[in-house]
Amino acid sequence: MATPAQEDELAQLDKIDQELELQRDWAKYRWGTSVHNCYQTYWVNDCLKEARALYRKEIDPIREQQVRLHEAQRALRTSLKDQRDAKKIAERASPEKAADRATNQKEYEDKQKDAAARAADLEQRRKDAAKRSQENKAGTQLD
Repeated sequence: MATPAQEDELAQLDKIDQELELQRDWAKYRWGTSVHNCYQTYWVNDCLKEARALYRKEIDPIREQQVRLHEAQRALRTSLKDQRDAKKIAERASPEKAADRATNQKEYEDKQKDAAARAADLEQRRKDAAKRSQENKAGTQLD
């Protein structure tokens, strides 16, 4: 089913994703710094436009890589999930599991019957409580 190579590949893709996210964070930090510095200049809007253009120039390739990486990760995770689901289905279809399920179902039904019988017995006792009380009073009077 799920091979160790696929698990290793997913781990490697996750590692690459973390590296790309770090690059993205640094680009965002540099952009924030340049924006802050722009407010120290006279031509603020021109400086902000240049800072934004530089940020986009830096971030666009990272974003393209992340999009491709996320597609690969999604495909691999879907494959692994499908394999796990197929394994679970195969396990559920096994004769041992079917016998266990049948046993569990029978035990459940027996417990339900016992609980219903206890509830009926309790209800009958409650109905007969007044009668038993009268009988006890009648039988225990000292004459």
